[in-house]
Amino acid sequence: MTTTPDKQALARLLKKRRADIKPETHGLSRPTRQGRRAPGLSQNQVDQLINRTFGTFQRLESGAYPNPPVDLLRDVARLLAFNEQEWTALCRYARGEDPPGPLHDTSGQTVPGAWQDAVNGVTHAAYVTDASWNLLTCNARFHSLFDGGRAPANTMRWMLFDGRHQLTDWPTAWAPFVMPQLRVALAQRPDDHVLRGIETDLLADPAARPLYEAGGASVHPDGDQRPIRHATEGDGWVTMCVAQPLAAPGSRFMILIFQPGPRHTTTRPPMLQAD
Repeated sequence: MTTTPDKQALARLLKKRRADIKPETHGLSRPTRQGRRAPGLSQNQVDQLINRTFGTFQRLESGAYPNPPVDLLRDVARLLAFNEQEWTALCRYARGEDPPGPLHDTSGQTVPGAWQDAVNGVTHAAYVTDASWNLLTCNARFHSLFDGGRAPANTMRWMLFDGRHQLTDWPTAWAPFVMPQLRVALAQRPDDHVLRGIETDLLADPAARPLYEAGGASVHPDGDQRPIRHATEGDGWVTMCVAQPLAAPGSRFMILIFQPGPRHTTTRPPMLQAD
């Protein structure tokens, strides 16, 4: 997402969060010189703590630093204890764009508990995974999709390995679209050991490695229709609806609309658009 940098909002955000940080928590003293009455860290103290030359943070906070580098914004955000929403706001205010990845490695691993009720209230198969594609919750319709009536612990691993026998035409209808999603996730989360382990196993698989190395540009499956063999209802197609719990970057809320039999291309619903 690209927006227009907002210098006033940037200044308010940084000044407010800087005021919340006590210098003493970082082994620094509170400035006492005349005219220095603002609470929290001084601008020079921020520079000191993030190892930047004096004046860097003042330029950033005042809006006089055009297109500041992401590594500077990340260091500031971590020092000032930003959450993921504040991190997104910081990048939009300062650079006019969304952050290239989450602020914290642990972000995207938990979602608000209300998603449990949301999933249970869906009549189609529905589930929520974290940023590593680990299953967090699902409904009974999703469980019934799988052989044995039990959903897998990690849906990415299942789609790429254990579920090939259920994913009709896996080499052309599934792998070329799923594998790029893994690549994109690793570009944002290079230290994710779960995803890195899946990649390692893909590269060791003679059938999967050429497909993975071929690359691709599929980032999400929202609106896709793919063939599948339902464990209890037989061959059919799933239409995928995808959303993201905003409090957990990289997580996903999936609804799978299953239709038995051959694909009905003429009945695919049109795109929704406001009048």
